Amino acid sequence: MPTISPTIRNVAIILILGALVDVVPGGGTASSTALEFVYLAFLGAFVWVAARLYREHRVTIYALEDRRRAIAYAAAGVIALTLTGTSTLWNEGPAGNIGWLVLLIGAGYALFAVIRSARQY
Repeated sequence: MPTISPTIRNVAIILILGALVDVVPGGGTASSTALEFVYLAFLGAFVWVAARLYREHRVTIYALEDRRRAIAYAAAGVIALTLTGTSTLWNEGPAGNIGWLVLLIGAGYALFAVIRSARQY
């Protein structure tokens, strides 16, 4: 019995799933529901990792001076709000896309700056 290459098998699976979404009534709704489930699972995993990191580094976070800790919390809040409003910002056109990118890069840099300054002596 000949074996099928994994690449050909995977491409066939994707083509069959795509055909099912296109042909079966309600396939678009089912795929949207599945996509929302994957998105929520990703966000849940992100929150779980963030909670674990907070618990593991709680002493280090409280050892930061108030200004640095406030910057870190504000940056984390900006990241959370930006990720929450992704669809709204992306629907605003080029200005929304650039604003989304600027918010994430700025908040990421703020977190990086807090971590870098905390590690310097």
